Amino acid sequence: MSKIKAGIRSLRVRATPLVLSGMAMGISVASLEYGIHIPTAIFLVLTAVCLQFVSNLSNELGDSLSGTDGADREGMRYSIQSGELTQLDLKKMIGLFIALSCIFGLLMIWFAFGTFLSLEAVFFIVLGACAIVAAMRYTLGRNPYGYRGLGDIFVFIFFGLVATCGGYYMCTRDLAVWNALLPACAMGCFSVGVLNVNNIRDMKTDAATRVTMAIRMGEKGSRMYQTLLIVLGWTFMLAWAATVATSPRAFIFCVTLPLFVMHVAGVWKGSGHQLDKMVPLLSLSTFLLSILTFVR
Repeated sequence: MSKIKAGIRSLRVRATPLVLSGMAMGISVASLEYGIHIPTAIFLVLTAVCLQFVSNLSNELGDSLSGTDGADREGMRYSIQSGELTQLDLKKMIGLFIALSCIFGLLMIWFAFGTFLSLEAVFFIVLGACAIVAAMRYTLGRNPYGYRGLGDIFVFIFFGLVATCGGYYMCTRDLAVWNALLPACAMGCFSVGVLNVNNIRDMKTDAATRVTMAIRMGEKGSRMYQTLLIVLGWTFMLAWAATVATSPRAFIFCVTLPLFVMHVAGVWKGSGHQLDKMVPLLSLSTFLLSILTFVR
């Protein structure tokens, strides 16, 4: 039972709303003109969640192998760090969720296209494989991109552009994915913001083993960067809403703005472990914003 609890903790379920946000946004934009194909949407979400778990588990394993997660780490202690799970346990869990990602992903493609042999089906199979590799290579492998300050770019692409525009296309099969580009960029900015808060919190311990944008910019610069990400995200969202609005209800997601203001204020005021609570605040705020875009 203790291993099960430790495994669940290593999944970092609290980060799940963030990956669901991009998918929800893509489905929401698609529903403006096409409605929602329920089976496709369900397997889209299941695939995204499993990929997120692959990323989280790989991140913990990679940090353990590199020695990043030591006793002086500011954030919450994960299962390897506390000795509740071994590296082999995490490798087995990674294998399990890769398998589930493949199963759910193929079911999603089948319900969306009715075949695995069309050009678009093959494209999404390849894209899914790339997503699995990207999820693992953040901190795993000989030259993990997360240790070279490239995590922000990959998070923006996969949590923002791929999640939202990919979700839009899977539900509509419409190549006009630019309809979802503005909200996709917003989701990308907020997702990078979650990563950046983690990196600000862990600057002291990360400096010995990796390079992050927070380390490159310093504490003040990284907080300014965080503020810019939130402002840009809201700019993209407001611009999108203005283009699709048929009534004031299109702007109902603006009720979440105080949560984002609280987040930015907390990032400027807090440091070290005090920033840990800013991560779920931004993640949940982004998810709530994406859900409210369904209200028109």
